Amino acid sequence: MLAVDHGYFQGPTSGLEVPRKTITQLLPYADSLMLTRGILRTSVDPSSKVPIVLRVSGGTSILKELSNEVITTSIEEAIRLNASAVAVSIFVGGEHEKESLNNLAELVNQGERYGMPVLAVTAVGRDMNRDARYLGLATRIAAELGAHIVKTYYCENFDKVVEGCPVPVVIAGGKKISEADALKLAYDAINAGAVGVDMGRNIFQSDYPVAMIKAVRAIVKERASVSEALAIYQKER
Repeated sequence: MLAVDHGYFQGPTSGLEVPRKTITQLLPYADSLMLTRGILRTSVDPSSKVPIVLRVSGGTSILKELSNEVITTSIEEAIRLNASAVAVSIFVGGEHEKESLNNLAELVNQGERYGMPVLAVTAVGRDMNRDARYLGLATRIAAELGAHIVKTYYCENFDKVVEGCPVPVVIAGGKKISEADALKLAYDAINAGAVGVDMGRNIFQSDYPVAMIKAVRAIVKERASVSEALAIYQKER
């Protein structure tokens, strides 16, 4: 999954200043695209057949308390846009934890009427530890509330997080790190039980985004090793 939804709270993120330019070159190598309805309408070719995971929570920016989100896009709108799933952030331990969990529960309720899967994103605040205990708590709560798939961060003992979550888990790429480290992150997560990755900045902020997405794809789809994926990146760049 290629994540390009960062602008909904970060504005013109580095590498996504012109979304159409970024998306167009990477779309052929993505199994799905995570983004907002505004970027879908303005920056994705309508003839594209790549499945859409539509970001439907928001309402805050990096200038305010991020956990104070609401549902910004209806299920009916997601259907009109031919989305394959919808995504919402939850902020376990955040100031507005209850409200964000209620957003997830209500979205699941609405989605069930139409068979629309819901992806829960376990957002992590500045003061929250990204360890197995916390991420295990957040992912399990998301699954208990009805999420069909959960996006979370990789951590030490990640297999325990996956084991405690009864729905599929994908990992977030997080902030930009070196290509070698990002590929190792993807490899370790897949080998610990993640079904895939939802990576954004570590792809589109790379000096060679197409080479990077091909390398990540090789790990997820072909179970390539880190060295094999790095070789793909070096060749493609």
